Amino acid sequence: MAISRILIANRGEIALRIHRAAHEMGIETVAVHSTADADAMHVRLADHAVCIGPPAASESYLDTASIISAAEISGADAIHPGYGFLSENAQFADIVEAHDIAWIGPKPEHIRTMGDKVEAKKTAGALGLPLVPGSDGAVEDFTEMKKIAAEIGYPVLAKAAAGGGGRGMKVVPSEDKLEEYVNQAKSEAKAAFGDDRMYLEKYLGNPRHIEFQVFGDGKGNAIHLGERDCSLQRRHQKVLEEAPSPVITPEERDRMGKICADAMADMGYRGAGTIEFLWEDGEFYFIEMNTRLQVEHPVTEMITGVDLVREQIRIADGKALSVKQDELVFSGHAIECRINAEDPWTFAPSPGKVTAYHAAGGMHVRVDSGLYAGYSIPPYYDSMIGKLIVYGRTREGCIMRLRRALAEMVIEGVKTSIPLHEELLQQPDVLSGDYSIKWLEEYLAEREAD
Repeated sequence: MAISRILIANRGEIALRIHRAAHEMGIETVAVHSTADADAMHVRLADHAVCIGPPAASESYLDTASIISAAEISGADAIHPGYGFLSENAQFADIVEAHDIAWIGPKPEHIRTMGDKVEAKKTAGALGLPLVPGSDGAVEDFTEMKKIAAEIGYPVLAKAAAGGGGRGMKVVPSEDKLEEYVNQAKSEAKAAFGDDRMYLEKYLGNPRHIEFQVFGDGKGNAIHLGERDCSLQRRHQKVLEEAPSPVITPEERDRMGKICADAMADMGYRGAGTIEFLWEDGEFYFIEMNTRLQVEHPVTEMITGVDLVREQIRIADGKALSVKQDELVFSGHAIECRINAEDPWTFAPSPGKVTAYHAAGGMHVRVDSGLYAGYSIPPYYDSMIGKLIVYGRTREGCIMRLRRALAEMVIEGVKTSIPLHEELLQQPDVLSGDYSIKWLEEYLAEREAD
């Protein structure tokens, strides 16, 4: 049976993005929303809307029972989780499929495998992906830790097996600090994740964050759609992303892309996925795989012409990939700026009423946002309120267009991160593409010191 009505288990710009793709395919949409999101744009535009609870995400967007009930009440035959919330929750995916509702995402067992850092690393290694030198899995014994650390060389990184967002991680500079720093990381991991298992890996001094977009049909066929450079980060949160990377050669792209696509084919992977690497001195090192759509997926869409959400829906509907690897053409350059409702320098959240709004426009300018004049940004959720994505035939042309588009954007009534992006696009290192995952935090620290 073809998918005819999709429940969108998310909010904000990604919910609107999914709604648009579905409508372009002739598919109805069901918006679920908390009481705080009753006036959200995706709720206004959806064919059906169901309130699933109060503002707290734990009582609405993370409430499995309420979402399944909403799907049954509304007659939805598929659920798209977007990103965040329940998108990488294997148990939720299991429950959706147990209710004979199509899950627009990877197989639950693949979500489960890649959600555990130790299992993900083992699986990636078995599939032929290059790994950061380190322990094969979680290490309990300090004597064993010392032996592994000596083999890979200091500094080493102690990481929580169940970690994320930079928590449960410590850089250990030397053997005499190993036990102390690992214990600190274990305590942090226990508090954050309820799991203090640790593993060790080589600490890379100044790497870039390079990720490959992959897609599988669940039947042993898979492709890659090139890489994105997401190295401009603050506290492990991406700020600006671009595709292709300024440092990856076409030969490297083809080689690593094939390795990633072959790995997904071997897994029988279904749907969209992103394989993330650290890159330093021409070498790639697997760090994790995200079994969902990424926030930064539009830059890939801009340089390939492939609608990734449409592709997700097609695959969930049992159809084949709409494009073969040798049919993909990478053309031009795209950059995405994440626009957050926050102070651009202190990063303090700035929820509130949008008193004026004007989206940038013009050739090859895309704004993914649910904002409108009069909308009140609620204080309960992530501060990202939109994404500005710009395409150019060259990286230089893309940057010039992005500067113009940022100057055109009007969001009044709240503080936003637009001034930060405008300043970044004046910096020589950013203009030349000569930056690493540490660059932005170092730049901000120097700026504050001045």
